[in-house]
Amino acid sequence: MRSAHTVEQVRAAEAELMARVPEGALMQRAAAGLAYAVIDLLGSAYGRRVLLLVGSGDNGGDALYAGALLARRGVQVEARLLSDRAHEAGVAALKAAGGRVVAEAGRPELVVDGIVGIGGRGGLRPEAVAALEAVAGVPVVAVDTPSGVDVDTGELDGPHVTAAVTVTFGTHKIAHLVDPAARACGAVHLVDIGLDLAEPAVEALQPDDVAALLPRPAPDAQKYTRGVVGVRAGSAQYPGAALLSVSGAAGGLCGMVRYVGDTAVADRVREAHPEVVGEGRVQAWVVGSGGGERAGDELAAALADGVPVVVDADALAHVTGPLPVPAVLTPHAGELASMLGVERATVEAKPLEHARRAATTYDCVVLLKGRHTLVATPDGRVRATTTGTSWLATAGAGDVLGGLIGALLASGLTPYDAASIGSWLHGAAATLASEGGPIVASQVAQSIPAAVRSLTDR
Repeated sequence: MRSAHTVEQVRAAEAELMARVPEGALMQRAAAGLAYAVIDLLGSAYGRRVLLLVGSGDNGGDALYAGALLARRGVQVEARLLSDRAHEAGVAALKAAGGRVVAEAGRPELVVDGIVGIGGRGGLRPEAVAALEAVAGVPVVAVDTPSGVDVDTGELDGPHVTAAVTVTFGTHKIAHLVDPAARACGAVHLVDIGLDLAEPAVEALQPDDVAALLPRPAPDAQKYTRGVVGVRAGSAQYPGAALLSVSGAAGGLCGMVRYVGDTAVADRVREAHPEVVGEGRVQAWVVGSGGGERAGDELAAALADGVPVVVDADALAHVTGPLPVPAVLTPHAGELASMLGVERATVEAKPLEHARRAATTYDCVVLLKGRHTLVATPDGRVRATTTGTSWLATAGAGDVLGGLIGALLASGLTPYDAASIGSWLHGAAATLASEGGPIVASQVAQSIPAAVRSLTDR
């Protein structure tokens, strides 16, 4: 599990560890990890040119001590001090190793961002913005988090660093997993410094986690014991939504798929998926994709069964409060904005806040779709999905996701696990289907079994 913690949790863990180790040991561990990451990105050390942008916090101290290590390896290291309270011992170490403190720097090959520590608020001061503009286009390695982002919310409020690589220490922070700040982090490299941490504020499932939670047929399984999912999606106007929702549900993760809907659409579904059957008992429903005017009636019919439900697309407009059954709501930013009475841009700027607010308001699991999809529960737990590809932004992909989550619900997973595992598999399937190029939603559905197979030997 990739775990992300708040600044308060990290500081408490650091204080506990510092009471047990020699003074300065944590900063030296962090600096060593940072220096190795810089060399790895450069590809070599001797003769390379690195600029440190150094503020007043501990991140600046990490950058200075890393600069000293780099200088001893033959890197030409210069430091611009953006505060008169820069870490004195770190400055002395850099100079002793052959590094230089400069007022104006030459053109470096790489910049180390040690401007603001994790306790800083969003945005940067003008002098920091000017220093960054002077090296525009040069790759940046951020210390802990890119300066200027809000570490505990993942929000951006003003100028900030956009890093190629972020080297963080002890644990991931929320800004590493939650957009829009996560986009500014680039590749995130975690350096273990020995922290003993509390329960995370945000999690991101990894392949081993998904493999452990994924439902597998028992030796004596039959189709009914594996779960039956029902799909109420599509309409005469949007028949493709039914086909895609069913294709997501029919990836083999439950024992049977039932389709209920317009007769002509049902004929098309059965033609494409001869294994799909008609109305009958189910363990979960998927409702809403392409449902049009009938989406409200289909949602009411699904709720009457008293089984868990995935509510997507057109059906979301008919959710006005907590539902009487366990539920997963799967809005994109625009749909969630309508449900919460705010602007879409507000949701996009603060996705974590609004996903949690919606989960509390509707007392259910809310999956907010995005580059890093968020799955939130009413009690505050959140998982971020980090699988996927930008090619997944294609029509119908959400229909496939809804069907996939429904199959996992029918197999017996909790709404939280079904939503977060479904989102992970959806992203993994898209990556497999894409192979670096464009895809359409039906290809994502076809790649779900391959994504599952990739986990079976774990």
